[in-house]
Amino acid sequence: MSNVSYHISNLLEKMTSTDKDFRFMATNDLMLELQKDSIKLDEDSERKVVSMLLRLLEDKNGEVQNLAVKCLAPLVSKVKEPQVETMVDTLCSNMMSDKEQLRDISSMGLKTVIAELPLPSSGLTLTAGVCKKITSQLIGALGKQEDVSVQLEALDILSDMLGRLSGALVSFHSSLLSSLLPQLTSPRMAVRKRSILALGHLVPCCSPALFSQLTEHLMTELAKGPPTSVTRTYIQCLATISRQGGHRVGEHLEKLIPMVVKFTHVEDDELREYCFQAFEAFIRRCPKEMSPHVATVTQLCLKFMTFDPNYNYDDEEEEEEEDSMDIEVGLEEESDDEYSDDDDMSWKVRRSSIKCLEALIHTRRDLLLSFYSSICPALLARFKEREENVRADVFAAFSTLLRQTRVGSSHHGPVGPDSGASREDEPAVATLKKQVPVIVKTLHRQLKDKSIKSRQGCFCLLTELAHTVPGALEQHVPALIPGIVFSLTDKSTSSTMRIDALSFFHVLLLSHPPQAFQPHMQVLLPPVVACVEDSFYKITSEALLVSQQLVRVMRPQGQSATAAAFDPKPFVREVFAATLKRLKATDIDQEVKERAISCMGHMVCHLGDLLGTELQGVLSIFLDRLKNEITRLTAVRTIALIAASPIKIELSSILSDTLSVLGSFLRKNQRALKLSTLACLTALVTHHAAGIKPAVLEPVLSELPSLVDESDMHVSQVSITLLTCMAKACPSSLAKISSSVLPGVFRLVHSPLLQGGALAAIVDFLQALVQSKTNNLSYSQLLKSLTEPFHRSPSSADSSIIHRQSYHSVARCVAALCSACPKETPGTVASLIQEVKNPGSPESARVLALLCLGEVGRSGSLGGSKEVQGVILEAFSSTSEEVKTAASCALGSMAVGSLSDYLPFLLKEIVSQPRRQYLLLHSLKEVISACPASSLSPHVESIWTLLIQNCECQEEGTRNLVAECLGKLTLVNPAQLLPRLKQQLRAGSPVARSTVVTAIKFTIVDHPAPVDSLLKGCMGDFLKTLQDGDINVRRVALVMFNSAAHNKPSLIRGLLPKVLPHLYKETQIRKDLIREVEMGPFKHTVDDGLDVRKAAFECMYTLLDSCLEGLDVLQFLDHVEEGLKDHYDIRMLTFLMLARLVSLCPAAVVQRLDRLVEPLKATCTTKVKAGSVKQEFEKQEELRRSAMRAVAALLAVPEVERSPSMADFANQIRTNADMASIFQSVQGGEGGGFGSAESMDLS
Repeated sequence: MSNVSYHISNLLEKMTSTDKDFRFMATNDLMLELQKDSIKLDEDSERKVVSMLLRLLEDKNGEVQNLAVKCLAPLVSKVKEPQVETMVDTLCSNMMSDKEQLRDISSMGLKTVIAELPLPSSGLTLTAGVCKKITSQLIGALGKQEDVSVQLEALDILSDMLGRLSGALVSFHSSLLSSLLPQLTSPRMAVRKRSILALGHLVPCCSPALFSQLTEHLMTELAKGPPTSVTRTYIQCLATISRQGGHRVGEHLEKLIPMVVKFTHVEDDELREYCFQAFEAFIRRCPKEMSPHVATVTQLCLKFMTFDPNYNYDDEEEEEEEDSMDIEVGLEEESDDEYSDDDDMSWKVRRSSIKCLEALIHTRRDLLLSFYSSICPALLARFKEREENVRADVFAAFSTLLRQTRVGSSHHGPVGPDSGASREDEPAVATLKKQVPVIVKTLHRQLKDKSIKSRQGCFCLLTELAHTVPGALEQHVPALIPGIVFSLTDKSTSSTMRIDALSFFHVLLLSHPPQAFQPHMQVLLPPVVACVEDSFYKITSEALLVSQQLVRVMRPQGQSATAAAFDPKPFVREVFAATLKRLKATDIDQEVKERAISCMGHMVCHLGDLLGTELQGVLSIFLDRLKNEITRLTAVRTIALIAASPIKIELSSILSDTLSVLGSFLRKNQRALKLSTLACLTALVTHHAAGIKPAVLEPVLSELPSLVDESDMHVSQVSITLLTCMAKACPSSLAKISSSVLPGVFRLVHSPLLQGGALAAIVDFLQALVQSKTNNLSYSQLLKSLTEPFHRSPSSADSSIIHRQSYHSVARCVAALCSACPKETPGTVASLIQEVKNPGSPESARVLALLCLGEVGRSGSLGGSKEVQGVILEAFSSTSEEVKTAASCALGSMAVGSLSDYLPFLLKEIVSQPRRQYLLLHSLKEVISACPASSLSPHVESIWTLLIQNCECQEEGTRNLVAECLGKLTLVNPAQLLPRLKQQLRAGSPVARSTVVTAIKFTIVDHPAPVDSLLKGCMGDFLKTLQDGDINVRRVALVMFNSAAHNKPSLIRGLLPKVLPHLYKETQIRKDLIREVEMGPFKHTVDDGLDVRKAAFECMYTLLDSCLEGLDVLQFLDHVEEGLKDHYDIRMLTFLMLARLVSLCPAAVVQRLDRLVEPLKATCTTKVKAGSVKQEFEKQEELRRSAMRAVAALLAVPEVERSPSMADFANQIRTNADMASIFQSVQGGEGGGFGSAESMDLS
């Protein structure tokens, strides 16, 4: 300790030296000492160091002064509060000094100190004290009017402090406001600007009353009609506080908008610019409150975006038609005249109004269609804008319009009702398609513009267009090509410009048919090839991507060499030579290597027959690349592509080497490499089996057993597909399979995880295996291996529990074997029937036998055997539930196989056997789900009548089954049956109504279906049940609404305005549904409305994902807020919703922050009563974790910490060890959003 003090006092002594170099070195050493974490100063040393550094700030030598300022930063965290206050006091008084140099250096010192002060959220008191000191001094400095530079420095420091530490200054907010407002009328422009900045930092965290005071002041001043320069300042200030304070301006907009509109008519370009900036801020921050004013603002923007009083565009149009060269000459002459462009500020007005339009387009997707009729033509007309910067903004605004159109039309991913056919009907896309010729006509001239910014804007816009309406530019390709070629060949073009042009060309090639480009190949190819040879690697790699697409254009897959109208021969050499050069080079960028391999692969795949003798050389390079770790993945994919090429490429020269290398890849850990290798092997075995000797495949086969495993189903599926190909193409290679891979395959069949694609792959494999007549794998052996585990008696030691899924998997496999060997089927069926009848066989074997019978029957190979019906009926009266369920499954499957034999029997049984109704309805559901509509239609009437009779059944389980059958049956003939369902709504009892509404849920499927258009028409009628008197009907209506919102949002989007009030109504707690039940000595409250509320909140959660644009988020948040105080299940849901809302629309959440914090705080701080049961503790713990997740999501939004209540809560979390540990574990243990220093202190 004393050692440090000694060292430091030594340095301090040197600092008093007369030699400036000594002083400089000593200060430098001190700075290095202070930066060490380990240093500790005693009080005396602290005092000495601080006073010394403050003296050095007045040093004659500038370098020493600068170093002294730098020392202040590490010092702040090393000394105690009184010393920091001394520092601040001295710096503040120096700042008022007459000496300019001292003033500057002191203000730098203050900024340094402020930047180092710990944030108020860290809970240290130091900051608050220091800030108060600085602020009171600065407010004094602002009052001194005589010296502007002091004011400027003071304002600067205030802005810094408010921006970083405004939470610590709450007590000063009002005095700050009253000292800042007068500065807005200062004669000096710079003072006004800095005051506006300071006010901007003050706004986010000041109280609502202060905010209103500020806004009222601005409005009162503006109403007085001050001089234009002052008006500008006030409007600028409005825009700034709107950007910073966000939603708070909302309540004042009614009065503000007319004022700002009035000022746009003043003849002052800068004032107009500020007015539009204010509008833009209002639109972005308060989209909802701006709704009534959108029309007014749009009109103003459209008027002023063409505001160019000093320039006449009309003559230019005519000239341009004649000869575009003349204009440029004309322009140059004009600028020599007495009028200079430098005085012209009108471009600022145009730019700000266009940016304001962009904000409108961005925030109001709901008005998209009206934008196409109002804003779109106006933007198109401005593509001719003469000012480069403004033109770039026009392009940006139009690109935003395109992006918004795309978001709307493909909002729900590639699959779903909103893609495919119905996407064409999206009105905005249809309108856009009509505009395409105009867009291209205006842009194709600009593509040859000298200005690089304009060209980049054009390419950006065209790329968006190609993404938004793929294929729309097909007729216009000839018009676009000269522009692309110009940007690629123009000598003065920068490399980014070339990259932009290439990437647009790539998008164009991907989104349009090859025929559009074939006629232009002669013009297109040379510049692209030149780019492949460019020295800059990024250009090369983009150009290789484009070449790859051009190769595809020369001869699209599926066209034979003779049939094609286009002859690629003349162009092959050129591309080949350039690509080969890149392919051979080993000292180039990784990305270029990969793309060269890929491009050459496409060339071999599409045009291999035209490469002649060069081909073998290329293949041997591919083999080399395959052996290189860096390029192997790309090489594997490329060889797979070549192997499957329709122009059979001769691979014999590299085949055996390739196979052995590929075999070794199956051992590697990299999953992508494994999958690509398996796909490549499959392609090679399928297309080149003749050239493969069985011995070569052995190393591959030896690797497969470890890949067939339930831990990675996808890899297993691809491995089994490869085995299937081997069984078909070279069966002799599978001689040793029974001991190696097969046990793994059977383990997989018996795995509970097997389903979907992997199961289908195994079924194919077993069929291929039986048909391949491999010597030692007969039908009976495979059958035995499949069914063996089910025949063990439950008492035997090694019998593990068999999962239900594996019964179904094995049944599918048995049926597949039967269909592959029809001769064996009758024997198998007979033994299965015996198995079911035999009372001695274990239950698992009987269940399996029934399911196998069902699956065999599904393919129709049972006929209407009476014996089978008897066996099934007998199984229905078994004592075992498993056997009964299996029998109902089997009966359904058999009926699918031969409707006429089994369906009448099934319907008769449902009527005559009320006790077995549930099981028989299960069979019926299977029939309706699996049979094609055409074969079901003759039976629809009889099934319908039966179901309607049963829709008032007392058993809820049976009723739900009836509903599912009704719904799925409706899909068979929607036009006829949907209206009948609608009638049932009016007819029946509440129970029947709930069945009908549940039936509708099952007509909503997640892929496009014929029923959609009909459903859309009557969805409103079905959703009226949300107002039903019966609580259960309302619950199932909510469940149905949730299903629609999840699977087919398009059905309900238009109905939201009508439906939402009823949905929100169901989220409220109803006292009349809460009752008390006496259980012995205890009273227990039961809430009958809980399930309905839960269903309503689930709907709200789904709507966030599927119909966000149809929701008024603030109204939505009101109900989320209520849910945060509700029952356990609902609180869990609303915490999730809150976290989701934070990521989707943070602005709205910030607006409601103060109301949301309280319930979160309550949940996080609640403790469970000491004597509670374990479940209570677990529930509360889970609630707290869930609430903490929502808090963590909130704290990720930068504006949130500015809210005093949230900052206070964050502080509470930090200081409470229990909450801090939950917060950190929720954050994934990454120290969380409190900065590393604070999170260290928590431990």
